[in-house]
Amino acid sequence: MVTAAGPGGPLVSRAEGQRLARAELAKRIYHPTESLSQRISDWINRLLNSGGSGGPGGWWAIIALIALVIIVVAVVMHRIGPVARSRAAKTGPVLSGRQLSARDYREQAERLAAAGDFSGAIIESLRGIAVGLEERGVVPPRVGRTAVELAAEASESVPGQAAGLASAARLFDDVRYGERNGTAAGYQQLRDLDAALRLARPAAASQPLATTALGPPS
Repeated sequence: MVTAAGPGGPLVSRAEGQRLARAELAKRIYHPTESLSQRISDWINRLLNSGGSGGPGGWWAIIALIALVIIVVAVVMHRIGPVARSRAAKTGPVLSGRQLSARDYREQAERLAAAGDFSGAIIESLRGIAVGLEERGVVPPRVGRTAVELAAEASESVPGQAAGLASAARLFDDVRYGERNGTAAGYQQLRDLDAALRLARPAAASQPLATTALGPPS
């Protein structure tokens, strides 16, 4: 028996320590593959069975080492495991398939919102914003542009709407690719942004077109 909470604390047996470690490592986050989890479990079993009292630091050193291993595995899984893959998958192009006009996308968004489909309304609203910006020349037409890329490019021409564009991009990705349910408030957020962008004057438009000594550009 060893103390797990200092002098006078509750006692934890070696068998109990093994059970707790196995239960913790049985969680799904530590299982990128079955073979890796089995190797980790076997290593901990060997460590516990070797007898912690004989090594430097005794049981406390073993507990600290197991905790460190768990933290390292969790960090690795967060960066390269299923968590990272699911996070990376939550993005994609704004426009796909047959492209409509900005007006068509806005009308379609209104119909979906009237029917209570706010997820669809949010998606169509951002598509309307994207096509509207392209139609006005605020951003050049580009196939495969993501919502985040759209927000970054448009913010260069309309910096006053940068925060709204970034927020709209996150909302679109959450609804379109992250399986988050849209709301009436989210749809209204994109409607307000669309209206503000239609009134905004792009920064480039305020600059006169440069000419050279050879005359106007061809």
